[in-house]
Amino acid sequence: MGKEMRNNSSMYIEKVPEGIEAGNISKNLDDDGRPKRTGTVLTASAHIITAVIGSGVLSLAWAIAQLGWVAGPAVLMAFSFITYFTSTLLADCYRAPDPITGRRNYTYMDVVRAHLGGVKVQLCGIAQYGNLVGVTIGYTITASISMVAVKRSNCFHKHGHDVKCSISNYPFMIIFATIQIVLSQIPNFHKLSWLSILAAIMSFAYSSIGLGLSIAKIAGGGHARTSLTGVTVGVDVSGSEKVWKTFQAIGDIAFAYAYSTVLVEIQDTLRSHPPENKVMKKASLMGVSTTTMFYMLCGCLGYAAFGNKAPGNFLTGFGFYEPFWLIDLANICIAVHLVGAYQVFCQPIFGFVEASCQARWPESKFITSEHSLRLPFCGAYNFNFFRLVWRTAYVIVTALFAMIFPFFNDFLGLIGAASFYPLTVYFPIEMHIAQTKIPKFSFTWIWLKILTWSCLVVSLVAAAGSIQGLAQDLKTYKPFQTLN
Repeated sequence: MGKEMRNNSSMYIEKVPEGIEAGNISKNLDDDGRPKRTGTVLTASAHIITAVIGSGVLSLAWAIAQLGWVAGPAVLMAFSFITYFTSTLLADCYRAPDPITGRRNYTYMDVVRAHLGGVKVQLCGIAQYGNLVGVTIGYTITASISMVAVKRSNCFHKHGHDVKCSISNYPFMIIFATIQIVLSQIPNFHKLSWLSILAAIMSFAYSSIGLGLSIAKIAGGGHARTSLTGVTVGVDVSGSEKVWKTFQAIGDIAFAYAYSTVLVEIQDTLRSHPPENKVMKKASLMGVSTTTMFYMLCGCLGYAAFGNKAPGNFLTGFGFYEPFWLIDLANICIAVHLVGAYQVFCQPIFGFVEASCQARWPESKFITSEHSLRLPFCGAYNFNFFRLVWRTAYVIVTALFAMIFPFFNDFLGLIGAASFYPLTVYFPIEMHIAQTKIPKFSFTWIWLKILTWSCLVVSLVAAAGSIQGLAQDLKTYKPFQTLN
């Protein structure tokens, strides 16, 4: 694997057309000889919102309930600032050595290689791709839960709220995987903008429904018990449960913002002018600001509506039963959003594996040959047999893991703890220090290091909470159990 990663820098070097060598860049090609990028602030913001606002936004009421009115919003704002700040540092590293005129780096690993090098490149690859694989498995589970929630909502409406309404998730995981097999044939991020925009609209839709239902519940009366410090020891939880759930809540909020695993790939879709780093910073500001607004509203209004008894997800955990059709609509929006989010997170994996194989077996027609297929109403479509087989196999394997380990979402907190610190904080800060040559022990160097170590502590705390939660699930785990 190390050899593959070291060779990665060359696998993205394409033959430069003669017109470019002569200084006459074709109007259809960028400065690196690749097809001209067309991404804008709008498309990049849509990618970011799709990646950041997952269905986890609806679990923030639970997170605020564990932390309370003071610490909850404070933690949300703190991680909002940290995520935006480090994303601006990472945006400047896309080109090296100069952030505007330097050579492009197409993946996060390429960026780390250009600025830091050494064993850090391999560590970056392990953290990034491990996180991406875990997220795609988790999204398969989460999407199936939302699909099941539609049927359960109708069941509760028809038979009453006390009926169990047990429904298997497995058929819905198969449906989700089938859709992903088709969408995975989209060649790369450059062709994914329409799906991200649709997914971003869906995220706004179900977040707004959750907000509206929370406001209606608050306005309808019935005081929900809340407090400045969250769930009460001795009333809602024991002392040890309070500590573990606080750790888990901090971790949930921290990882809810992370999109650094796909930031470089998103930036690589942007057109050259204005400079990509400036556009990416604007997109990050729009994406993170929008996300923070929805997180704050959903978290705080959800806590006000449900108090210390806030469910993990008030649309799939049935904090609400009526109006059932609106709950159905919200869960359909969640499922559609996760269809797009899955693609945003798996495209970097597809690109890495395909580029690695093309570099290792450049003579293989199966791997390198593109074939044209004319589709009704869609025009010509280029497909590759290796891409078809490998991507289909990946989706099937992730679906099988989701079926075998239905509690895999609990692993995501642990995977997130392992990747949040290096990918969102450590590497962007270290690359910024190297790029701008900040002197050791200067004021800027010291406070950047303080930020780095503080976030390491948060990651370790969140990892501890995730491990404790995972241990609890393993005690009651039964293979092929049905999720409800």
